Amino acid sequence: MVLDKKVAKQTINYLTQINAIKLNTKNPFIWTSGIKSPIYCDNRLLLSYPRIRKFIADKMSEIIKNKYGENISITGVATGAIAIGALVAERLNLPYSYVRPEPKNHGLKNQIEGFIDIGTEVVVIEDLISTGKSSLNAINALRNENFTVSGMVSIFSYNFNIANQRFQNENILINSLADYNTLVEMILSKGSISEDEASRLKDWKEDPDKWV
Repeated sequence: MVLDKKVAKQTINYLTQINAIKLNTKNPFIWTSGIKSPIYCDNRLLLSYPRIRKFIADKMSEIIKNKYGENISITGVATGAIAIGALVAERLNLPYSYVRPEPKNHGLKNQIEGFIDIGTEVVVIEDLISTGKSSLNAINALRNENFTVSGMVSIFSYNFNIANQRFQNENILINSLADYNTLVEMILSKGSISEDEASRLKDWKEDPDKWV
């Protein structure tokens, strides 16, 4: 869910300015999952731009402070959200940790890196939400260690129905600075793509697995 349309538009403007968001309906990108996509979003790029990373970290911090208070811990999802999560935790003066996709196969074999005090509620930071699988993997890792996950805050969400349903089933509230719906609205308002391209963007979101 996007809380502030103005923030969503500014976030997308920043991401497109640095070419973190790329669109190509004719030669789609292929995700690791095999999904063909007309969009590729690389939020790691924002870390190289001080003004933009400050804006993103500030806005995520505001959401967390307003919705979750101070008796929480911040956890980032590896690898994309490790850095931005640390920036948010620093602004809020809160403990920080991050979650790996799976436990290490050596050393202490940790999946959660960092200290979380027992009884503290956790807010998870994610850079990008697509189908929701990797995000929920991190949430479940925390729950398996008996931590309570209060919610998740992301930079960008594709706002897929399947992801929204998965989070709803797990009773996890998601807040994103920007999403795919806002991106498409902005593109259409500028008239920078053809009607056929606009139709393909909408069709992809409805059924990304079958889109060609």
